[in-house]
Amino acid sequence: MRYIMIAVISLSLTQLLGAQAFAQQELVDSVEKGCMKELNRYCKKVTPGEGRLLACLYAHNDKLSGKCEYALYDAAVQLERAVAALTYVANECENDLEKYCANVPAGEGRLLACLDKNEKKVSNRCKQAVKEAGLK
Repeated sequence: MRYIMIAVISLSLTQLLGAQAFAQQELVDSVEKGCMKELNRYCKKVTPGEGRLLACLYAHNDKLSGKCEYALYDAAVQLERAVAALTYVANECENDLEKYCANVPAGEGRLLACLDKNEKKVSNRCKQAVKEAGLK
């Protein structure tokens, strides 16, 4: 199932900026709710984390209910949008990130915090991208 693979890949990409963490948890909760029957039936013994539950659902994709398939599809679409927004911000802020945040490790919102800390020096393009992406 294409959408499960997109979700697995995208989950790691949404970690780039901390503002996406809450939205990511909502997606996880939505998939868990929509796929509860399948998770309990096929993935009960799978240790959560690192995409293992999604891999389990993928292994049983021919047995998924419409409700579960929709939850996965919806999550994948939302993740694709989030990844596109983050890619847009990364592209528009590339020079600013290199100039002001080169020594800041990615993840947990550190890059966004660095841009915010340097707001007076950051380019208008970058500021606008952050705003349009809903990260500020």
